Amino acid sequence: MNEKELKEALDNIEIEDYLGILKLGKRLMNTIKAFKQEKSIKIAVLGSCSIQHLISALRVYLLKYDIQADIYQGEYNGIEMDALSDGSDLYKFNPQIVLIMTYYKDIKIIPDLFAGDNDIELHLKREESRYRNLWNHINEKCQCHIFQTNFVLPSLRTLGNLEYKYKFSKNTYIQKINLHLLDSKPNNVDFIDLDFIASYVGKGKWFDNVAYFMSKQAFSLEVIGFVADTIAKMIAAHKGLVRKCLVLDLDNTLWGGIVGDLGFEGINLDPNDPIGEAYLNFQQYVLDLKNRGVILAVCSKNDLDIAKEPFIENKKMILSLDDISCFIANWDDKSSNLRQIASELNIGIDSLVFFDDNPAEREIVKRFLPEVWVVNVPEDPANYASVLAFENPFEWSYITKEDISRSQSYIQNKKRITSNLSFNDYNEYLQDLEMQAFIKYIDNDDSTRFLQLINKTNQFNLRTQRYNELQIEQFSNDKNYSLISISISDKFSEYGIVSCIILRKEKRICFIDTWVMSCRVLKRGIESLVMEKIIESATEMGCDQVVGEYIPTVKNAMVKNIYIDFGFEPVDFLEKTNCSSSEGNLYLLKDLNKIKQNPYYISKN
Repeated sequence: MNEKELKEALDNIEIEDYLGILKLGKRLMNTIKAFKQEKSIKIAVLGSCSIQHLISALRVYLLKYDIQADIYQGEYNGIEMDALSDGSDLYKFNPQIVLIMTYYKDIKIIPDLFAGDNDIELHLKREESRYRNLWNHINEKCQCHIFQTNFVLPSLRTLGNLEYKYKFSKNTYIQKINLHLLDSKPNNVDFIDLDFIASYVGKGKWFDNVAYFMSKQAFSLEVIGFVADTIAKMIAAHKGLVRKCLVLDLDNTLWGGIVGDLGFEGINLDPNDPIGEAYLNFQQYVLDLKNRGVILAVCSKNDLDIAKEPFIENKKMILSLDDISCFIANWDDKSSNLRQIASELNIGIDSLVFFDDNPAEREIVKRFLPEVWVVNVPEDPANYASVLAFENPFEWSYITKEDISRSQSYIQNKKRITSNLSFNDYNEYLQDLEMQAFIKYIDNDDSTRFLQLINKTNQFNLRTQRYNELQIEQFSNDKNYSLISISISDKFSEYGIVSCIILRKEKRICFIDTWVMSCRVLKRGIESLVMEKIIESATEMGCDQVVGEYIPTVKNAMVKNIYIDFGFEPVDFLEKTNCSSSEGNLYLLKDLNKIKQNPYYISKN
């Protein structure tokens, strides 16, 4: 299968076509073997039931989300055998991600009828101890991230509706285990909510008793696409492949009718009309996405003033202009306008999700901008919200305070641009922003955002090294490492943590292991502030030289000369250190006093 055939096959996957998915997965086997190279991610799948078909489907969906994977398949019913044996093939494989597929029959003992709260709590502690033991052993043997499925509640209910009435019932107890494990998990464990997927497709469709008794399938092959897609999305999010911006059409997408023909008062947003109510329901879901940190943009073929009128004049609108970070309405082709949106927001084109009711517009974007996630919008607006929710393009590993404020910061940036127009000199404009920096060595309160920024930043990222929670914790406790976060605010808004730095001491050399920065704050002088802090920290670590490395990717060309700009000199290698590079370019600052610095207008706290 050549590259063109593979792309076409992946683009045409139907999530319910389980036979087609498994057939493609089988065809990919030879292709995947060729992927066993440095850039492949190593994933181990462990399960108490049969997992071979899932692994085949998972290969397909990982490639759909641009992830090349080398997958280890555990033995049937071999979770403990793989995880608790120090010499197991699992640890020889040395995975970066371990996926644990659980099944409700793994729970061997449940509370007796009429068991009291204390007895139920003892049962819960036993299950917690079992999985804590697994997690701890895996963590001791390899530095990996663990994904574990929660337990899907069985459809067989011995007590009927009484299952929900009594705490000691089997289903209630399984629900409690799910919540108990969620409360007790370490930071490097994330749960995959298969119980939701099973409820979505229907438990009658999820469970296949014949398949279970014949081949120990935990779920029907009919739903294998849903399972593989969910897992692949979470792995992609963990690897930093996230979507940030929802780009919306207007006519017959946010409201019924064409505003240019009907006027702002004539479009259908009537809450007493089923069609109007459907559009309002979709607007509310979009607003909920914005409130969780998704950036909203508009891309409409329309006159700009007419396109904005409903947001300004129609009192039934749920969305307002202040919710939209980038508003483009003209008669240009939408693929060009999507490029402009990405440019104005300073995000990658692959961060965009496009929602347009017009199938012709969707096909044009798919053809000319294949990086954009194009939602398969249904004909009936009643289903807009549910389809967008099910496709779930905004699968993230974390939600932080910075995510919640992200959309607002882009909106406030419009005010900064307006403010900039009143200045003849850019430095005067920077001074007028009244920027303040908060510099600190990270603690537990910062670790989630620190990890998130490292793992999802692609443009201002010198080495594009990804780390998990355990590694960050180890670095924090190692005297040869310094982990620094920079938070920024200005007179318009607070950004939270926008830059993260990991420094490693190698003899008397300070190696810049990681330097990432949010693109929201580029060209503000923060790079100079960060470099000043790097030099200061290198001195504190007892170093008299600093080494940086630039490893080129398709997205980080913007920082390829940054070390040269600060006075670093290119070097081929450094003897007797771990700073040598075979992937990128090394740069050495021999004298810390000879750093080239540009003035910046940021006060430090």
